[in-house]
Amino acid sequence: MINQDTIELLKECDSGTKMAVTAIDDVLGRVSNTELRQLLEETRTHHEKLGNDLHSLLIKNHSVEKDPSPMAKGMARIKTSVKMGLDGSDRTIADLITDGCNMGVKSLHKYLHQYKAADYSAKDICHRLIDIEKKLGTKLQDYL
Repeated sequence: MINQDTIELLKECDSGTKMAVTAIDDVLGRVSNTELRQLLEETRTHHEKLGNDLHSLLIKNHSVEKDPSPMAKGMARIKTSVKMGLDGSDRTIADLITDGCNMGVKSLHKYLHQYKAADYSAKDICHRLIDIEKKLGTKLQDYL
């Protein structure tokens, strides 16, 4: 029997990984610090791998992936464009990505509570995504 909470949690995590990859892609070309660039590239790779794991779990649960809402993507792009237009420094990039990490962690915790009946695999992957976001946010503090 397919657990709808499992599917919904997986979809929200999938959307979150896509949002993170897009946010990193939006700033990566403007990073000047080599270590910051490497950190963002590694994090992007982690999100892509987790996204692949999520796609497999969604298929296993007879569901499809979920893209971030066009409104969320649009608002994030506007914020990035405005902030980078005013100050395109690595500090601004670190600030933007830190905000994204914080929003991601907050949203993922909300979804964990909203979809309490989700199975272990969905909750585990959600916790792994939260961990990636928290670690990135902590590492970015050195660039703020």
